[in-house]
Order: sequence, then structure tokens, then C-alpha cells
Amino acid sequence: MADRIRWGILSTGSIASTFVEDLRLLPDAEVAAVGSRTAQSAERFAARHGIPRAHGSWQALADDPEVDAIYVATPHTAHYDATMLSLAAGKATLTEKPLTLDVASSEALVATARERGVFLMEAMWMRCVPAVRRMVELVAAGAIGDPTAVHADFGMAGPWDESHRLLSRALGGGALFDVGIYPVTFAHLFLGAPSSVQAWARMTAGGVDENTGILLGYDSGALAALTCSLVGDSARRATVTGTTGRIEVAREFFHPSGFTIWRGGEAETVDLPFEGAGYHFEAAEVHRCIREGRTESPLVPLSETLDILTVLDVVRVKVGLDYSS
Repeated sequence: MADRIRWGILSTGSIASTFVEDLRLLPDAEVAAVGSRTAQSAERFAARHGIPRAHGSWQALADDPEVDAIYVATPHTAHYDATMLSLAAGKATLTEKPLTLDVASSEALVATARERGVFLMEAMWMRCVPAVRRMVELVAAGAIGDPTAVHADFGMAGPWDESHRLLSRALGGGALFDVGIYPVTFAHLFLGAPSSVQAWARMTAGGVDENTGILLGYDSGALAALTCSLVGDSARRATVTGTTGRIEVAREFFHPSGFTIWRGGEAETVDLPFEGAGYHFEAAEVHRCIREGRTESPLVPLSETLDILTVLDVVRVKVGLDYSS
């Protein structure tokens, strides 16, 4: 592998822009090309970010011999097709969360990546942020005893126009898959896969969930109480409670710069600040895996991506969220 990993950006939206800006924090990253469904969109994005090549189709980007890895940042409903195209071209692929909108199609992507021996990872950046990684290590080491509960919320206030992506069933909108995936993933980091899934949601007239509650139960006796919303700006905090203490994460728990460990009345603050938005940590994990010849990340395992999507699938069915038509 060359000194620099050459990235192709598939899509030209705001998340793609943030990812490109964060890549500049990695000395071994190079943004080599961008691809979009139209040449005009790709050219505008390339000009804005100083990217040398702009492709007017996803296929052209996948076929670019000067690209080592592709970042898929399309709307949710296009993740499957874009990722499959990238994998077919043999490109290491980092696909925005959720990998797809149902576990069956995600299983197909994972099977394809494994059959072809091509790297694939869901871009669940939260799992790669240093403070989150440190929390996982501490809990696993018994810092708060046996975990008994996780509480996490992620709500945004809006309002959004009815045509906005977040409210569009055709684009995979709704609270669950856009922001609810964070609390569910956070709970999974500390408690694993649940044995019981309960959920309730208020649905919009357009058929997506806008205010959703999830209660997960575990064989250990632990539980997770999680909420996600598109109608209220919640605290966006998270807590992991154990038998001998708890960890509290302040606002924006999904990319924190630190956290507090409580044992009785004593508090210990752990600060792990970072530059940028935090997307470069997931890119650095892709770089590490590529250089080590890995086709899956041990930090963001495909098996756990599928476990979490299985939970989201159950919630989706329980609340009546249907993307099939």
C-alpha cells in the first residue's frame, strides 16, 4: 500500500463535505475523486473541496484506478446499490449508517464483501471516537461493576419541510434510522444484543416515525431505555449504570470529548478532546485495516452491525415503519 490512502467520495451532500474536511486531519489520507449522479454536482463539490477528479456517475468513480477506498454518503435508500457497486469494483468501502434499512439487505452486502475478500465497514463514527472507546474499555474492565442499565436520547427539534430527507419515506427518513441508531448502538456497546425489544412511536402523515421510544431487555437482567425524536431538541445525553458506579456522558454523547465516572458521591472526569468533527477517527480505522490486510474492522465488526440492524428491524415492524412501497 502506498504512503497515502486515496479516497473516492460517493455523494455530494453535507455529510460528505464534513467527512472530506475531517480527512485533512489525517496525514496519510488523500481525497482523489468524487462521484455523483450528475457531472455538474460532482464538479461543484470537487471545486469546493479542491478534489482533482469529478465523475458524473457512481460507476465511473468505482472504476477509477486511482481510488483505494470509497466513502458512501448517499441517502439511506441508496446505500445498498452504491455499496454493492463499490464492492463489485473491489474497492474498500465505508458506508454511512445505517448500512441499509433492513437486516436482510445488509446481510447481502456483508456476504458479498466476505465472498470477494473486500473491506467493508459501516460508518458508525461514534464507535471510533476516543472517549467512547475508553468508556467501553473501562466498563469491560469492571470500572463500574456489572452494567445494569443504559439510558440514551437523541432528539432534534426541526421543524423540517415535508419534502426534507428526514421526513421522506422514499429516502429512508424518520427518527429511528437517522438518529435512533445512535442510542441503540450505544446500548449495544455495553450490553450486547437484547433478548426483548419493545417500542412505540408517533408516526407522521407521510409514514415515518417522528417520536420514538425503545425498551430493551437482556438475559443478564439489564435494560436500556432509549428515545429518538425529530420534534424536540433533547439533552442528547447518555448514562451507563453499573452495580458499583455509573458513567455519564454530556450533550452529544455520540461524539463526546470526555465523560464522568461516578462511584458513590465521588466523580472522576476523563477528558479526551479532539480536532474536527470526529469523522477522521473512522477513516483512520479504515486505513489501519487496509494496511493490515483486514477485510473487516474489529472495532466496528460487521457481525455487530447486523446485530444492531436486527434490533432496528424489530422496532421498525413494531411501530409500523415500512419502506417497502
